[in-house]
Amino acid sequence: MDQAVAKKIEAYFAQYKTFHYRKGHILLHAHDKPENIFHLTMGKVKQYDISTRGDEVLLNIYKPPSFFPMSNAINKTPNRYFFEAETDIEHQSAPVDETILWLKNNPDVMYDLLGRVYSGVDGLLGRLGHLMAGSAHSRILYELIVECRRFGVSGGQGIAVALNESDIAARAGLARETVSREMHKLKATGLISIIKNEITVTDLGLLISAVGDEL
Repeated sequence: MDQAVAKKIEAYFAQYKTFHYRKGHILLHAHDKPENIFHLTMGKVKQYDISTRGDEVLLNIYKPPSFFPMSNAINKTPNRYFFEAETDIEHQSAPVDETILWLKNNPDVMYDLLGRVYSGVDGLLGRLGHLMAGSAHSRILYELIVECRRFGVSGGQGIAVALNESDIAARAGLARETVSREMHKLKATGLISIIKNEITVTDLGLLISAVGDEL
């Protein structure tokens, strides 16, 4: 993100109240009508749906300096999703109408938002491709690659991501038992290591190559 745009976003939302919530707090339920735009300044927020089987289906993860939900604000579409703190979070909350007016008066911010939307769409299309044509193995690899690129922390052993098998199941649309079997295979190859709720990818390049070979 351009630094001038980042400072403009920060300055706008700074005039509104800051909130702190613990992991698991739901900012919006499905079918709630959003009255505010949330500007995330710390932590991660997940956007998800609930399947007819009662499973959580992950759609997106927001990280700072994201602000959301924008589809309802711009298009007046009903909100169909849950927005939940995946970690402890900090955010500011600005009225929808005021934020839309601010965006219209700041085309550089709107252009940056559009760029981020298209980046998100590319990610969703990639996930869709794997859901439709990939195996369970490739779907898991894809989610690990995305997580490494967006949230991974590089260290001496590789790239660490704060994920567990339930998280991957929700992202990949798979049963937890299936994920557990595939993760066991990946551990055996040495491509990943797992300590509690953290997965370390030892060679991201090999993971990317493996996904390409499957499709």
